[in-house]
Order: sequence, then C-alpha cells, then structure tokens
Amino acid sequence: MALIKQTRRVLIVSSGTKTFEYFSSLLPQSDFSVEGCGSANEARRLLIQTPPDVLIIDTPLQDEFGVEFAIDASEMSIGILLLVKADLYDKVSYDVENSGVLTVSKPNSRQVFFGCVKLASALSVRLKKMETKNKSLQEKMADIRAVNRAKWLLIDKMNMSEQDAHYFIEKRAMDARIPRREVAESIIRTYDA
Repeated sequence: MALIKQTRRVLIVSSGTKTFEYFSSLLPQSDFSVEGCGSANEARRLLIQTPPDVLIIDTPLQDEFGVEFAIDASEMSIGILLLVKADLYDKVSYDVENSGVLTVSKPNSRQVFFGCVKLASALSVRLKKMETKNKSLQEKMADIRAVNRAKWLLIDKMNMSEQDAHYFIEKRAMDARIPRREVAESIIRTYDA
C-alpha cells in the first residue's frame, strides 16, 4: 500500500534572518513548507492561527530566551526542536525534557539538523494520531456514561430491570435510527428534572 506523504509545516523562530535562511535552505521544499518569525510573541500568534507540524526555536530570541515558549508550545501536538549553544545544552535539556521538547546543541552538521527535524516531524504525526484516538475514547466514555445514567433513571423511575432498561434504550435507538446517546440524553432530560 502506497502512502501519500504530506508536506510538513515548519515554523522557525529565530532572531536572525540569516539563521532562518540557513535552516530553511536545509529543508527540501518538496517535504517541508517553511515559515519564520523573530520573536516568541509573534510565534505564539502564528501557533494559534495555524499550528505547524514542527516548531524550531533558535535561542536566544528577541523577546525571551525561548525555554518558556518551548514549554508553553509543548501543550500542542507538534514536534519541537530547541536549538541552544553547546555550553547551555545540559541545563536547558534538563529543563525541557519532561515537556517533550527535543534539545539540540549548536553548531551542528546539516545531517544532524535534518535528522532532528525528521524526528520532530515523526513525533508530530504520532502525537496527532494519539490526540485523535484520545478524543474518540473520550466520546465513547461520554456515550457510556450517558447510557448508564439513563438506565439507572429508568430503573429508578420506571421500575425496570437493568436488562429491560438496556433493551428499552437499544430498541428506541434502532427504531428512531439515532445513536443510543441521543436516546439516553432524552431520557435524562425527561426523568432527571
């Protein structure tokens, strides 16, 4: 089965335009769509508008060092690379590793940089899949809670057995061709007043 490869969106946050140009030149345009900005505040606005797949932060930034920004951005399902000078690597890496931020010392080679971007891109894909699965599981749990609440209301208010209450909800959902949760919510509105 052939997989269709998507172009990954990359946001590079760097206080220097030459640095941005250098990093963006290392990423093939066929695989990456690169955008840049110079400050954490500007990057925060861009993250809200259209979140990238990969966020590259070249420290220090114009308005802050970049560690707090990286930690804040880690709440999103994106891969984050934090580029720091070699003498700060150990401390910064320790500070951000529990947030899932990948720290890379600079300077580094083209291969190391490109490999790290590919790793962050793969991490982003995995995080997005997990987020989708989590949302699906949350919906299923909400469905189960609503149906259980409705069953207990039918047991309490209509003196049904649990099996009869379950059958009642299933039958009404099939007859009306609606999800069980809708039937359950209707029962809850009726009897839980």
